[in-house]
Amino acid sequence: MEVLPLELRVCIHNMPRLTGVEMYTGVFFDFDGVILDSVDIKTQAFAALFEPYGQEVQRLVVEYHLAHGGVSRFEKFKYFFNIILQQELSEVAAQYLGERFNSLVFEGILAAPFVPGALESLEALRDRGIPAFVVSGTPEDELREIVKQRELDGFFREVHGSPRLKDVIVGDVLLRYGLRPYECILVGDAMTDYVAAKACSVPFLGIVKDAHSSPFPTGTRVSEVVDLFYDA
Repeated sequence: MEVLPLELRVCIHNMPRLTGVEMYTGVFFDFDGVILDSVDIKTQAFAALFEPYGQEVQRLVVEYHLAHGGVSRFEKFKYFFNIILQQELSEVAAQYLGERFNSLVFEGILAAPFVPGALESLEALRDRGIPAFVVSGTPEDELREIVKQRELDGFFREVHGSPRLKDVIVGDVLLRYGLRPYECILVGDAMTDYVAAKACSVPFLGIVKDAHSSPFPTGTRVSEVVDLFYDA
């Protein structure tokens, strides 16, 4: 068996091992529940909007909202009216609900704490020059204003929200930046994030409140913190 020269063996041994953020050429983040701990704020807003319809409707609205994280609020409004209330939702009513919802959540999101590990991960990516992207179900204009108000825009190369679907956004970014899917990761807290990652062949990290009650398929890597520093 051929033995490498001592100098070459020392050089190889001292080469930095690519682990954690250094593995990635691009990182995709959902926003609510991944960057900011703001999911409960939106849950309370949905409950407040539908309080006039009674407790049972409120319960069904909240249950659907929690089970369909990452889905646009306007798609949820359609479901609430068409399926739960069995009513048509006009464009005027949808716009009104959207404005009311925004007014209920905006200030709360501006004050929401970071999800543990999120800020540290963003700082590590920025310091290493690794591009980070937001891929959210929040309306894009509102999302960008929140990112700006929280002074997070310096961390992200691009910020994207609804109405475009997440897999469409991720696929577009991969193509435009020439990123290889297997060298990226998508960090999300909902099945819409998982589905988008799988559709684009991007590895996935699921953020969960409790690692023992993950909503993701068995075998999915999950964490209670945003942890991009694991030893792969």
